Amino acid sequence: MTKRLVTILLGAALSASPAFADLVFPDLSYRTGPYAANGIPFSDGYQDYFTLLNERDGGIGGVKARIDECETGYNTEKGVECYEATKGNGALVYQPLSTGITYQLIPKATADGIPIHSMGYGRTSAADGKTFPWVFNYPGTYWDSASIMVKHAMDMSGGSLEGKTIALLYHNSAYGKEPIRTLQELGKKHGFNLTELPIDAPGQEQKSQWLQIRREKPDFVFFWGWGVMNQVAVQEAVNIRYPMENFIGVWWSGAEIDVVSAGEGANGYKSTNFTYVGTDLPVFDDMKKFVIDAGKGAGDGSNMGAVQYNRGLFAAMLAAEAAKKAQELHGTADITAAMMRDGMEALEITAATYEANGMSGFAPDISVTCENHSGPGMALIQQWDAAAGKWNAITDYIESDRSVIDPLIAEDAAAYAAENGITPGCL
Repeated sequence: MTKRLVTILLGAALSASPAFADLVFPDLSYRTGPYAANGIPFSDGYQDYFTLLNERDGGIGGVKARIDECETGYNTEKGVECYEATKGNGALVYQPLSTGITYQLIPKATADGIPIHSMGYGRTSAADGKTFPWVFNYPGTYWDSASIMVKHAMDMSGGSLEGKTIALLYHNSAYGKEPIRTLQELGKKHGFNLTELPIDAPGQEQKSQWLQIRREKPDFVFFWGWGVMNQVAVQEAVNIRYPMENFIGVWWSGAEIDVVSAGEGANGYKSTNFTYVGTDLPVFDDMKKFVIDAGKGAGDGSNMGAVQYNRGLFAAMLAAEAAKKAQELHGTADITAAMMRDGMEALEITAATYEANGMSGFAPDISVTCENHSGPGMALIQQWDAAAGKWNAITDYIESDRSVIDPLIAEDAAAYAAENGITPGCL
């Protein structure tokens, strides 16, 4: 056989093999503006995990992952523009990292047939997969976090919040307003009073709210902040000598950057969290070897192990596992957005999954169904140790009060379906 014939036959064989396109994961990032301090590490973790899969494993199911990054500045209008600019590139799933952007993208992505994963944020009632088949918010929602914070406050108060006052200090946006209804209902159930204290974006001016807190002395302050607002709030709490162990933030208000500038005064501040903090797991050894030390990181690697970096990594891990599930379900590595949705709805993350990914104990087990797009709704309470410069988990994972949350989800989802002419059902 001639060399020329061998070349022709080899070329024919290669051309007959499936030529898979990249698996595209858009990153609606914000590396600029007042929310950049939180947006940068999340985006770094999100991108670095996909890079790790490409460099170590050859991609997902043999297909390389590709990140299409688009800067939103945490601006809703820019976020929608980024969606429109990237959706035609083969986007498999959107992680908006903004409740405001998520609300705007729900009808758009649903019409376009592209799933959204608003991990622990966005519209809580999207947990109802029959009404919101293209939106997922596992492993939990803002309403879950609100309930878990109330449970922790009850534990600190001898099992009862009767007659006590909780002040909700919140970002005056769709994000910050999300837990209000739940806290109102929990207040009725447990007998506590709720004081609502909105803070306008970007949140650098909070003097009047903290003067009110100093004057009224609420038993607890629950905090729904983001970006520079978090740092300012922690410092203001220090300034008025509010007891930090009674100051509890949602999971987006509990990162290192939020507390370090307040020094020793931040000691004892708490937040919910649903992900591991630190680097003492095999996945980080691989990340360092294949990504950071190889000069392929989205950043310089200094954020690795931090709260928001690990959360971005977790979001990417969940997307990758859903992609694997979609490949399995549909018998092809070259999946579409519709197939990705199916993988997300059939997602099962167990202890074995975490161990296989070098992430044992990283987060709670997750089981997603058509009826439940939010997963277990569990989180732990972490507390800042200023002397050690780290977060420590001070509770096990706590389950939210489903007796309050599930009826609220059903009510809100039903209202959305009626307003939008939707007939709920599984796809």
